[in-house]
Amino acid sequence: MGRPRGFDEAEVVRSAAELFAGRTYDGTSIDDLVAHLGVHRNSLYKTFGSKRGLYLAALRWSLEHDLAPLIGRIAEAAGPLEAVREALAAPATGTGLDLLLLAAVERAPVDTEVAGMVAEAFAALDRAAGASVRADDGDSDSDSDSDSDSDSDEASGLATALTAAILGLRLRARSGTSGTAVDRAGAAIAQRLDQR
Repeated sequence: MGRPRGFDEAEVVRSAAELFAGRTYDGTSIDDLVAHLGVHRNSLYKTFGSKRGLYLAALRWSLEHDLAPLIGRIAEAAGPLEAVREALAAPATGTGLDLLLLAAVERAPVDTEVAGMVAEAFAALDRAAGASVRADDGDSDSDSDSDSDSDSDEASGLATALTAAILGLRLRARSGTSGTAVDRAGAAIAQRLDQR
């Protein structure tokens, strides 16, 4: 019988998600992980198999615990303006959007498993943004099927645009753009969507 683990695996995964969201996968060494997590190298390898194994666990944790609640709040928003406000109000210490953005640009192009998780997250964000766009439209039904298809295509396009705007605003905030400028940009985008 092996020795019991001397660390909380869930806490290690959460903490690793924060580190990867702040430094990127390639910018985080095993030595960085050992120092930050306070776990011996052998324990990390025994538990997660590799740095990639820990990264995948951290990304899954972040998507489930940070991003999924944000997606829920965006989906429940009364319109695009509220959806953008929810996204911008996400805690700066949360890993959800940050780790998703880094995973999309750094790991997804070279790792099909990460690419799949990123695609699912983007699709969930699009669905949530679509719900906020539809909430803003109210319950207006069209008499014509072609009008309905056209409206559906427009709403889908707007949802994808809203997702892109939210991700872009988070990227700007992360890069050091002042919170006021990001808030102003978010409000301008949402107001334009509300005016359509």
